[in-house]
Amino acid sequence: MSAPSTGQGPLAGIKVVELAGLGPAPHASILLADLGADVVRVQRAGGLNSSLERPQWRGRTIVEADLKNPADIEQVLRLVDQADVLIEGFRPGVTERLGLGPDTTLERNPRLVYGRMTGWGQYGPMADRAGHDINYISMTGILHAIGRKGERPVPPLNMVGDFGGGSMFLVTGILAALVERGISGKGQVVDAAMVDGSIALAHMIWGMRGTGLWRDELGVNLLDTGMAFYEVYETSDGRFMAVGAIEPQFYAQLLAGLEIDPSGLPFQLDPAGQDQLKKLFTERFKTKTRDEWAAIFEGTDACCTPVLTFAEAERNEHLAARNSLVEIDGVVQHAPAPRFSRTQGGTPTPPPSVATPITSVWAN
Repeated sequence: MSAPSTGQGPLAGIKVVELAGLGPAPHASILLADLGADVVRVQRAGGLNSSLERPQWRGRTIVEADLKNPADIEQVLRLVDQADVLIEGFRPGVTERLGLGPDTTLERNPRLVYGRMTGWGQYGPMADRAGHDINYISMTGILHAIGRKGERPVPPLNMVGDFGGGSMFLVTGILAALVERGISGKGQVVDAAMVDGSIALAHMIWGMRGTGLWRDELGVNLLDTGMAFYEVYETSDGRFMAVGAIEPQFYAQLLAGLEIDPSGLPFQLDPAGQDQLKKLFTERFKTKTRDEWAAIFEGTDACCTPVLTFAEAERNEHLAARNSLVEIDGVVQHAPAPRFSRTQGGTPTPPPSVATPITSVWAN
């Protein structure tokens, strides 16, 4: 059996079947494998040749099956019979048509937690529509809230919809269902939708909006660069510093580091004074390099930090001290998170280079 579970971590002993897909469903499988689960990915023959997807296969066993072949479907079902969790990321109804839907699998294995990952959810007017992260967050108000005044909304990579609102909530649902199964002895279906999870991630913004502290306008609010003390500023060498000095005591340390006399300045939270403050901060940050500013603010609570590239993050002292990044199969990537005092998992195994015969997986 290639790429087995390390047998360590809080989910050691939990068996997961992942029906191969892209994006958040495989990411959820990575996270479960990092927590110690024994994850078997079922994918089509020849799928191991995809170098783009390869980093997403760490910590897994890979088997191959033709999901249009009834004999292969039966072999997958026999695997599911032994599993604690099944993960699929197809459009609604696809696994039902394949003969791998929740009715079939839960009848055979009543303790199965059936995790479903979609963008729009299992039902609703848009459930059958295609989409990507940018589409899901555009429909929830989140994309509209990210950007500077007078400019277009800026997609936050694919981290809010796919992974924050998607895989993280799928994992949360799976873990909750496993806990509940320990009480009832029964499995259930987890319907994780990126639109639902993304809305939940924006709970603070919805709350501020509901109390009149957030406007549906770009770049005029507390956390959307509307305030001078929560911004990114360019330095003399064309690099950047991130400023998040929200609390008054932190703001005072920011002004001290910038050598700005607070007397005569607009009130920190005064909307009418933000243009003046931004102009002042912009000019001051332009007087030194990024690394010079980083040295000035090091060890302070000014909440002012250098904006690092991925390459620089690899060399960051704090991340290195925590071993936050690991290299697996030549690819630098995240270490397992979070960390555990008693059941910490091992280093994830590299992606397998060959498939394991499906009949040899979990063989008694």
